[in-house]
Amino acid sequence: MTTIQVATARNLPAEPKPVLSLFGGEMAEQEWVRNAIDILEAEARRSADTHLFKLRFPGLDGIDVYFKDESTHPTGSLKHRMARSLILFGLCNGLIGPGTALVEASSGSTAVSEAYFAELLGLPFIAVVPRSTSRQKVTAIERFGGRCHFVDRSSEVYGAAQTIAAELGGLYLDQFTYAERAIDWRTGNIAESIFKQMAGEPHPVPEWIVMSTGTGGTSATIGRYIRFSRQKTRLCGVDVENSCFFEAYKSRSRTANCVRGSRIEGVGRPRVEPSFVPSVIDQMMQVPDAASIAAARVLTSRLSHRVGGSTGANFIGLCWCAAAMLREKRSGSLVTVLCDDGERYSDTYYNDAWLQEQDIDIAPYVAAIERFLDSGIFEMPYDGAGFECASGPTERVRPASEARA
Repeated sequence: MTTIQVATARNLPAEPKPVLSLFGGEMAEQEWVRNAIDILEAEARRSADTHLFKLRFPGLDGIDVYFKDESTHPTGSLKHRMARSLILFGLCNGLIGPGTALVEASSGSTAVSEAYFAELLGLPFIAVVPRSTSRQKVTAIERFGGRCHFVDRSSEVYGAAQTIAAELGGLYLDQFTYAERAIDWRTGNIAESIFKQMAGEPHPVPEWIVMSTGTGGTSATIGRYIRFSRQKTRLCGVDVENSCFFEAYKSRSRTANCVRGSRIEGVGRPRVEPSFVPSVIDQMMQVPDAASIAAARVLTSRLSHRVGGSTGANFIGLCWCAAAMLREKRSGSLVTVLCDDGERYSDTYYNDAWLQEQDIDIAPYVAAIERFLDSGIFEMPYDGAGFECASGPTERVRPASEARA
């Protein structure tokens, strides 16, 4: 029987295969990929767009505040969109086929969403996560059929994920590298959804959209869409303690790194991730973890459900932008994202014993945020923990302790 030599991206070199067997196998794999894409597209159609809801705060006169509630996705977080995009990216690039083991490095939420999609496609999934990842996230990953491999430090997830993928002959999805290119920033994304939902509001073009940074993929998508659609909206990025995005933004250097990992799950990284695109961010700030957690608790008290720490980081960033608008006597709208459900953090951000173990005192920030929302007076405590802001490549804006509405 005639044979030909073939090479595939996932298996180099390949053994000679009979012509009929080869093409039969290729056709079967292509059919599987088409079916997999159909499954993902059907899932997207079944998932209605997430809500954009408005909250009123007495102290923010003339400023309308909106939250894009991404916690209502089937997997409970903003990462649902990205996980679908990453797996579609792998399918359409010929990197995922029948039986391909999917591997991801994650702080939890992305892995939960990827485990869900892997289960839909009948593929094995392994998440490499820090040991500090919340118990609720680990349980969710396992509930969707995934397995967890734990590492001691956040900086170890990358190498471990690469090693496991190589050993299994699988695919390391690598959200930190591919998020900004896997997500379509022209259409069908979170930014387009925000602007469509804002169309009938009193101030349909937000002054600012505020977004904390994890992979950098969502902020890149929003920033690019703002430019592509020629909006006047500005993008404010938020970074947290033990993360190097803010330093990279100020210095325009990608060499910054941190020894410790972020305590705010889902945002902040020990290295500058490839998907972080500082050039599309108009202003960036770094906030203390105590402020992020306090903001999450304050927002939770004014909603019907808990929000996570990354949402808290978003909210304290939004408060900063609102304070600037009040100082300038400007009216308008502000939008941020409710990233995930705070029930995932009942053992941490909503556990006073955990806060005490971490030496985090949120009380001064809770009081300051409540006062700002009710009176418009913006006076944040300053404990030396990275509460500062920068605009453009190098311009430094005064610390929060110096800011007054």
